[in-house]
Amino acid sequence: MLDTLTFLLEKLFLHIKLSSLLPPLRREQPLSRRCERDESAPQPAGAPQRFQRGDLLEVPRILFTHFGIYLGDNRVAHLIPDILPALTADSRQIQEMVTNTRLLLGVLSKRASIRVDSVEDFAYGAGILLNVMDRAVPRGPLPGEEVARRAERLVGSVSYSLLWNNCEHFVTYCRYGAAQSRQTDKFCEWLKSLIRDQRNVVLAVLLGLLSVMCSGFSSGTVLPAILVPFTLWMAS
Repeated sequence: MLDTLTFLLEKLFLHIKLSSLLPPLRREQPLSRRCERDESAPQPAGAPQRFQRGDLLEVPRILFTHFGIYLGDNRVAHLIPDILPALTADSRQIQEMVTNTRLLLGVLSKRASIRVDSVEDFAYGAGILLNVMDRAVPRGPLPGEEVARRAERLVGSVSYSLLWNNCEHFVTYCRYGAAQSRQTDKFCEWLKSLIRDQRNVVLAVLLGLLSVMCSGFSSGTVLPAILVPFTLWMAS
């Protein structure tokens, strides 16, 4: 049932961050890591790299990216949806690797944890990009020690939002001093372009008329048939 619900959420574009956090099947190969900071793609599996404390690590997925802050000693702080801290105070259970069920319930309940995991668990066997966001954010990064201390101070349970408080907001606050998410910005721009397209007003009218014709005249069909096109028209 949960797998079906996850699939439906992804198809409804609610996987803005969910897809970036769901772990793929674990692989037997060693962890992929970047060896040069100016490359644009994860390096194939190879020898471990010595990350520096305060580095921003990215794990690209098919559509989106998961983020974390390297703390040193093979530890990464990252924000991930998790329902378990709301259900138990057993730190040993909470520290176990977050399962898909815990993650999905965390998304739905808007609960998350900023937690510390090993680099391997953080990456889920995928490749890692190192400090790539430094080239995209106007303000420069804070000193590495300050970045790591900010991340360490925030470890614990937090509220979660796919759009307004996700793993990218966490790492940008720690490294640059201001929380932001380029992935959220891109989604909002796409949504605005969709709303501004007046062809969608016509489509909403047609769908509203079809709904009324199929279901009959009632407040549940007539009001949406009027209000949705009206709202789209005024917003376009």
